[in-house]
Amino acid sequence: METPLFSALIKHKSRYPVSYHVPGHKNGEVFINEAREVFQEILKIDVTELNGLDDLHDPQEAIAEAQSLAAALYEVDKTFFLVNGSTVGNLAMIMACCSEGEPVLVQRNSHKSIMHGVQLAGAKPVFLSPVFDEQYKVPAYVEYETVKEAILQFPNAKALILTNPNYYGLSTDLTEIINLAHQYKIPVLVDEAHGAHFVLGKEFPVSSVKYGADVVVHSAHKTLPAMTMGSFLHVNSNLVDIDKVTWYLSILQSSSPSYPIMASLDLARAYLEECKQSMQEEIIQAVNKFKEQIGSLSGIKLITSKDKNIKTDPLKVTIQSTNGLTGFELQSIFETTGVYCELADIYNLLFVLPLKDIDLLSEKLTLLEPLLRNKKGLNNYHCYTYQADRKIISLEIPYSHFKNCKKEVVNFADAAGHYAAESIIPYPPGIPFIMAGEKLTEKLIEELINLISLGINIQGDQHISYGEIAVYRK
Repeated sequence: METPLFSALIKHKSRYPVSYHVPGHKNGEVFINEAREVFQEILKIDVTELNGLDDLHDPQEAIAEAQSLAAALYEVDKTFFLVNGSTVGNLAMIMACCSEGEPVLVQRNSHKSIMHGVQLAGAKPVFLSPVFDEQYKVPAYVEYETVKEAILQFPNAKALILTNPNYYGLSTDLTEIINLAHQYKIPVLVDEAHGAHFVLGKEFPVSSVKYGADVVVHSAHKTLPAMTMGSFLHVNSNLVDIDKVTWYLSILQSSSPSYPIMASLDLARAYLEECKQSMQEEIIQAVNKFKEQIGSLSGIKLITSKDKNIKTDPLKVTIQSTNGLTGFELQSIFETTGVYCELADIYNLLFVLPLKDIDLLSEKLTLLEPLLRNKKGLNNYHCYTYQADRKIISLEIPYSHFKNCKKEVVNFADAAGHYAAESIIPYPPGIPFIMAGEKLTEKLIEELINLISLGINIQGDQHISYGEIAVYRK
């Protein structure tokens, strides 16, 4: 299997080079003794733009070849390596398509990086509320009818931004939505962070690349064996100016990109190709074995959506308590035995499985069973649904208006009627619960207080823990 960038780094390492260039660890020779053993091998390929190692911002050799191999695997016109995570890809694709004051259609349960991209572009967001999955009790996908209504209201929208799958692996067919958007020459930008492995085949959801999306961003590090922050951005469109995408990536990405991260993307692509050729059946067998094991535990049920429009990623396994425990309480129990999961919310505990048969759970089952048996919770919690009763929501005041507005901190009791000056973001999954610029209501504040009482980790206003929130002055 070809790995041009990784091979170039190994070739460089084999020369036993003497470093008089950055970075300052000098191939691992200058490093604190306590950590040398852990870091030394990776530091030997943590280099800079040397002869033979190419340049991410002007790729012509090994990096260019590695990106071309990725583009061939995903069957797209162009693939870019991202070293600043999917966040930088989301920012770049939005800014390449949207400008200040222009309308853009945005799925409401999108990651904060999508919201930040719209803010940076100064675009006018029109938020599309997703349907609520009754089994998972989370927002899922935006319906065709919602998108159609939004496009009829805003036929000059500069982009339609979707998230598919959601964090829990719930995916839907985007064919009709993308075809509709293209009739109006509206490019479709998809945050498919959790779907980098969908090219594997029929057991997995279909990638939005196949549905005809114009730009797709993949967090390779989420489900592929790539280093954290390693991601892909794919362009496959005549509606998006690829030169603009390239330009924004050159601005937003580090001018000193990590060679270990880029090499891991090269290797992850090669691993995915191997999986596609021969390992699909083995992966699904491992998933089924894991589900059987986790489903055998007391007080646990596996969650499956009953929505006929949803196909769930096999690598995402979600469980709930049958005894009234929150997902956070389940998470605490599992961590007691050394089992660390991806995400807990009010209802769910989410596992992200590997693209390989790694049976590590069986040895923990005997430890988990007595901790879960007869463990009961209060079962009196509920979850906010992202204003699902309002399918299409525009901000009352554009982002540009708030640029020169001053902020003040008010008590929760006095917040209703004000506009939020900070995004309030439960993390994970990183989806804004309250967006900067959103008008606060009594219901929103009530739900926020409920989230805080459950101990959810919230990124945002530092005053929240004191029962206060930053707002724009009227």
